[in-house]
Amino acid sequence: MASHKSSLKRIRQTETKRLNNRYYAKTTRNAIKKFRTETNKEEVVKLFPEVVSMIDKLAKKNVIHKNKAANLKSSLALQMNRM
Repeated sequence: MASHKSSLKRIRQTETKRLNNRYYAKTTRNAIKKFRTETNKEEVVKLFPEVVSMIDKLAKKNVIHKNKAANLKSSLALQMNRM
């Protein structure tokens, strides 16, 4: 176990960040699932900017990789346009 004050603080900070990242990543995954299962075109068009914004925020904070974010947005846009 760590014994320095700074390392104990770092452990606390890391745990807080991990929980926050987990929460936002899970919320985004749920929004993506909702988007993919939606069948109403108007609802999908309304959801698209919200989901893309969530994905961009995760990529900006390095919760997910920027290329993964781009791939997700691309696949969601394709799905929206095929409806």
